[in-house]
Amino acid sequence: MTAHSTARPAPFSRSDYKTLGLAALGGALEIYDFIIFVFFALTLSQLFFPPEMPEWLRLLQSFGIFVTGYLARPLGGILMAHFADRLGRKKVFSLSILMMALPCLLIGIMPTYAQIGYFAPLLLLALRILQGAAVGGEVPSAWVFVAEHAPAGHRGYALGFLQAGLTFGYLIGALTATFLAHVFTPAEVLDYAWRYPFLLGGVFGVIGVWLRRWLSETPVFMAMEAQREARVELPLRTVLRDHRLAMLPAMLLTCVLTSAVVVFVVITPTMMQKTFGMTAGHTFALSALGIVFLNIGCVIAGRLVDRIGAWRTVMLYSLLLPLGIGLLYTCLISGGDWVGLAYAIAGLCCGVVGAVPSVMVSLFPARIRVSGISFTYNIAYAAWASVTPLLLIGLMPWSPWICVMFCAAMGAVGVVTAAYFGSRMPRAERCPVAGTA
Repeated sequence: MTAHSTARPAPFSRSDYKTLGLAALGGALEIYDFIIFVFFALTLSQLFFPPEMPEWLRLLQSFGIFVTGYLARPLGGILMAHFADRLGRKKVFSLSILMMALPCLLIGIMPTYAQIGYFAPLLLLALRILQGAAVGGEVPSAWVFVAEHAPAGHRGYALGFLQAGLTFGYLIGALTATFLAHVFTPAEVLDYAWRYPFLLGGVFGVIGVWLRRWLSETPVFMAMEAQREARVELPLRTVLRDHRLAMLPAMLLTCVLTSAVVVFVVITPTMMQKTFGMTAGHTFALSALGIVFLNIGCVIAGRLVDRIGAWRTVMLYSLLLPLGIGLLYTCLISGGDWVGLAYAIAGLCCGVVGAVPSVMVSLFPARIRVSGISFTYNIAYAAWASVTPLLLIGLMPWSPWICVMFCAAMGAVGVVTAAYFGSRMPRAERCPVAGTA
């Protein structure tokens, strides 16, 4: 059954909601473990680098360690995707959260530069690499897991809800940072309180592993296993040999999704403090508000996918992305009183984050789906997310509008990609998740 079928799609069952809810919640806890680093980038830059180093250079190096986690995504994602296509989605889906939580816990207890010198940033770098490998396996596995469980006609909504769950991890991070900024003084945060959110991440990891024990393997993989179709020799080789046409739109749309996340979640909160002079507490509160509406935007985008199709939805939200970010930065630059409202609208306009996964899962057949998505998504995400934060931070002194101009360019990429490949590739809503072509 497709979104355009005359028959009404069967509604979500209680079991469907349970699977989707557990997958989304576990993903939220894992993303929290990965993203909490950015909310304390300024603090970590003071703790893990020499005090005589210029502040801008310490911040740049701190973000450099953050983006190194993105660079590690391809290797971890490719290896974990290989086993997800051969041994099952659920096993890898559960392993990734454990690989994320342990480094988060270790960051919370590790010594700083004042205690062990240059070993501190090196150890921090190693832990971020391990986290990057884990998140590289988490996101593609989560998309495929949820898509292959979703009832016919509801795949867009399921993936949009999942993305809302993943971005909810950003919200937990923002709320945690907001709480610490209100409860502790800046000196106390710098002294010891910065450790609390990372220790909490370790606890979240244990909870996430326990939650995923209750998930079942996807029907699609079980069907392939029964027919001995899951035992592809090298899934990635099949992707590179037989599905090169699908790789280009997958990578381009990943760059659009990445740009929305990096600008909205990573760069803007830091710039609100460094460029626009906001306090940490005010910044974190506004960021939390924006992420709530980003969650809502992902679910709305998923609903639209089921109504009008994935390619059209991606095109629509590619147009809305620069408009929302433009409104936000207009308020920030002008110093107006409507920053909170602008942040909320910008979050809704970032719904491309909830629409792109529906295109991605339709581009590759089931037997190599995780490998196909993981390779294209992680290569593009690693390249784009590792360069973009450093580039935007470096260019911000040149113009405060740089993030708006960047989103306008990436919105154009999304529109052109959706318009060109949407008419040449099988439409996402017409491509069965269980298909092999």
